[in-house]
Amino acid sequence: MKLRKIYNRIGALRHEKRISRRTLAQEIGVNFQTVGYLERQEYNPSLDLAFRVCEYFELPVEFIFSIKPLKPMSQEIFRMLKKRGGRDA
Repeated sequence: MKLRKIYNRIGALRHEKRISRRTLAQEIGVNFQTVGYLERQEYNPSLDLAFRVCEYFELPVEFIFSIKPLKPMSQEIFRMLKKRGGRDA
């Protein structure tokens, strides 16, 4: 059975926090090259690794990882606000 590609927002989140691949790798306990593979979606994370990434960024797994291409974060936040009926939408 062919593995599905796992899409993610790791690169965007890392840039937002202004941290290097090496720093993120140290924080989640992997080699810095692994972070690069993840960002380029050349490597699917284990469930444990996906949770470590989510814990580091303090975000739910469905916000960082998906089996479908992810929309830009600004669109996702706007959609969530609109869904809640927020005045900010």
